[in-house]
Amino acid sequence: MLKLVQEQPLVLTYHKGPLLKGNITVNLIWYGTFTPNQRSTIVDFINSLSSHSNPPKSPPSVSSWWKITDGYKGGLSTVVLGNQIQDLKYSLGKSLKDSQLVALAAKAGYKTDSINVVLTAADVVVDDFCMDRCGSHGSGFGKARDPKSKLAYAWVGNPVKQCPGYCAWPFHTPVYGPQTTPLIPPNGDIGADGMIINLATVLAGTVTNPFNNGYFQGPASAPLEAVSACTGIFGSGAYPGYPGQLLVDKATKASYNAVGVKGRKYLLPAMWDPRTSTCKTLV
Repeated sequence: MLKLVQEQPLVLTYHKGPLLKGNITVNLIWYGTFTPNQRSTIVDFINSLSSHSNPPKSPPSVSSWWKITDGYKGGLSTVVLGNQIQDLKYSLGKSLKDSQLVALAAKAGYKTDSINVVLTAADVVVDDFCMDRCGSHGSGFGKARDPKSKLAYAWVGNPVKQCPGYCAWPFHTPVYGPQTTPLIPPNGDIGADGMIINLATVLAGTVTNPFNNGYFQGPASAPLEAVSACTGIFGSGAYPGYPGQLLVDKATKASYNAVGVKGRKYLLPAMWDPRTSTCKTLV
């Protein structure tokens, strides 16, 4: 006789630190070469986070995914796109350390209500990229030991050349586990669509755990956060190696679960919902 195992609730503990709430400006630092489609895919995603352009009966929206962050202490986190800086000449070279990511992030200035996001091109190597991370977020100082220059930053790299099976799954066969058929990316670019998944992960982590004393599970040195606690889940019925039930575009056969501005489609990861203590999916 089969018995259903009751799933234990997932708990992210609040560690009493400040979160990023209210109006938040996301500044983008493009490091290296990106195609126009890659840039517009990411820009439209940022513009979709707090957009209200979706009619009530439309498919799940990017903004409804982002609204899950409203359930964390402090209320709304409303995102607007700020400055964009292009570094086409790889001013710090093509092999970067974390300290150089902070230096690049600081190029967009330092304000308490902003997140500076460094996006590295496919030919840029970053410490530990593809080894144990596809992106990251943190805080630092734009000027050494100057408390007025504190900034929240995030970084995501284009994985298409270095590790698509690790940082662009399910749009590429995985490095480990069942070798399932890759899904077709909704914006036709494995690198950019993989970056969206990882950008979504680090942005949710940044607003809910900006200074490493917000919401997370486990040790502060390796925290499981709003999305990283729900790794590999994109739709209902997901299990290791299977992303879950998703929507499929009739024309392109691409898989997605959210619609943004200009009708653009995205695949977004599940996020921990503090109201239900579960990993919430859009479909």
